[in-house]
Amino acid sequence: MFKCGFIYVAPNVDPEKARAFIPSDEIEMTVVGCSDYAQAVQVAKDLVASGITAIELCAGFGFEGTAMIKKAIPGIPVGSVKFDFHPAFGFKSGDDVFM
Repeated sequence: MFKCGFIYVAPNVDPEKARAFIPSDEIEMTVVGCSDYAQAVQVAKDLVASGITAIELCAGFGFEGTAMIKKAIPGIPVGSVKFDFHPAFGFKSGDDVFM
C-alpha cells in the first residue's frame, strides 16, 4: 500500500479541521490544510511519523516553501504542483504571502 500526503496552504486554515483521508485499493492519501509554512513543516513531519512515504504540495507553495518542507523531511520524496503566481493569492507566490 502506497501512503502519501497532500498539503495545501491558505490563510486561516486549521490543520486539525482541514483534513481528509482518501482510501483506495492501491493508494491511501491524507490531505491536510495549513495556514502557513511553519504549520506545513510540522504537518509534514507528523505525516511522515504516521507512515506517509511521499508528500505532494499544492501550488500555493513557492520555491522557498517547498525547500522548507524538503529540508524538514530528508529522504522523503516531495513533489509540488507549480503555479508560482497563484490566482487565489492575488497572483503572488506563496513565498510572498507566507514568508
